[in-house]
Amino acid sequence: MATTHSQLTPSVFPKSHVGFDSITTQIEKKLLKRGFQFNVICVGQTGLGKSTLINTIFASHLVESKGRLVPNEPVRSTTEIHPVTHIIEENGVRLRLNIVDTPGYGDLVNNDRCWDPIVKYIKDQHSAYLRKELTAQRERYIQDTRIHCCLYFITPTGHSLKPIDIVVLKKLSETVNVVPVIAKADSLTLEERQLFKDRIKEEFAFHNIRMYPYENEEYDSEEAALNSQINSIIPFAVVGSERNINVAGKTVRGRQNRWGTINVEDEKHCEFVYLRDFLTRTHLQDLIETTSQIHYESFRAKQLLALKESSSAAGHGNSGSRPISPSADREISRQSQRMTMNGY
Repeated sequence: MATTHSQLTPSVFPKSHVGFDSITTQIEKKLLKRGFQFNVICVGQTGLGKSTLINTIFASHLVESKGRLVPNEPVRSTTEIHPVTHIIEENGVRLRLNIVDTPGYGDLVNNDRCWDPIVKYIKDQHSAYLRKELTAQRERYIQDTRIHCCLYFITPTGHSLKPIDIVVLKKLSETVNVVPVIAKADSLTLEERQLFKDRIKEEFAFHNIRMYPYENEEYDSEEAALNSQINSIIPFAVVGSERNINVAGKTVRGRQNRWGTINVEDEKHCEFVYLRDFLTRTHLQDLIETTSQIHYESFRAKQLLALKESSSAAGHGNSGSRPISPSADREISRQSQRMTMNGY
């Protein structure tokens, strides 16, 4: 039976300063020394500005475009996986940023199962992390390559989601935190953009596709209000640009057109600022924790249960075979109970 707040042991306040309140400073020093890891995968058709948006979010040229630029360049025959790693530093905080591009996705005449390499890559990172966890002599700090966020780029058609979008979003949302964005939103008028967003939300609800951030009873009122605001904006209608232009005497990042200029950081022009703040300033740590506590735990429990079942089958088939270790058996039981409580 879970312990309620009223049953918790009451707090005791020391009569003089003890000093354990400095533990947050101690943790901060250790984390700053070690640095942080964030892994993001970009999924969308060629030409939607995936590389440009990533470079715009982190205000650095981190990713080169993988699109075909010359006629004699060979056409990709399948979806490819291109990871790129950079260490970026801001005010003494080091972030190891792993960016995974998926050139070739959705670009073929026959796009049947074109999402399989992407889903396989995400699960392979979970599998690699699990293997490192279960080794007898584990590394002190396991290198985390699990994908924390999937930016899914939606073509700005102004109509509704394509069938391939619905299928792929359902597949991806089962294994990773998916954040949908409407690419090159400056191709839509404000009215078209809002109608497009409304239709996409209806598609999400009709097909029961869960986007990040998820509902959680552990969130306080402030966190719940912030998530509610984010969910009202999703999908983010964004414009990316690495070019600097002059607007009213100020240098800003934007796009110059015959009819005017687009300032990517102007909330009246697009929702890039909301996406950037969401990914880096308010939900970066939660994306990492959600990956570990929900998606990875689901994968881990399924793998350990499968291991227990195969071990039991081998034990019945061969009386001389060794059963799974007691410690692993206890871990599997705990995982099974946790998954049952979480509804998996």
